[in-house]
Amino acid sequence: MTTPRRALILIDVQQDYFSGPLEIQHPAHADSLPAITQAIDAAAEAGIPIAAIQHSMGAGAPVFDPAQPGFQLHPEVEARRTDSWKSAVKRFGSIYADTDIAAWLREQDVDTVTLVGYMTNNCILASAVEGEGLELTTEVLSDATGAIHIANGAGSASAETIHSTIMTVLHSNLAAVATTDAWTRALSTQEPLSKSDLGTSAVRGAREAHASGPSESVDR
Repeated sequence: MTTPRRALILIDVQQDYFSGPLEIQHPAHADSLPAITQAIDAAAEAGIPIAAIQHSMGAGAPVFDPAQPGFQLHPEVEARRTDSWKSAVKRFGSIYADTDIAAWLREQDVDTVTLVGYMTNNCILASAVEGEGLELTTEVLSDATGAIHIANGAGSASAETIHSTIMTVLHSNLAAVATTDAWTRALSTQEPLSKSDLGTSAVRGAREAHASGPSESVDR
């Protein structure tokens, strides 16, 4: 079994996600923030690299304006920041797009990236997808991430539905999904997290769908 060479990536744990239209709904930020700080403390104790990423929409934007308080990291995260942390500002969903994060990971000899932060339905998903092309193993901590309610011309979905669905999708192919407690244990034993694969997930999904019988419900 190969020992993972991990880095913890804090994605957009910024004040704009704690109030207003982007306020994280599931898991509630009152629950996900303590999981994020638990992951930070565990990573610091284990001596693994940590990077804090902040999203910018530019000066004058309604959210993520670098000149406004909402751009700043949550105080619980900022209080833990040290000079050893890598910092980066992004303007796309993926942490790798138009940043030097991939190069920094190579410099740190990292092969396994652990993602925490916000949002499940945007930057977590986008980063896990791009990580595959970079040949990085991705881990996502389900209780240290979070989603918002979404509604548009294509439909609507609750934050709980979005979060649970994306976690299931990621675990089927793109990432190992686990709780922060499980990750902390894996960190202490220097073991990889287990994950499913698309074939296994497809077979199990077909079996469970068959067992439950036909459904006439339609998401609206």
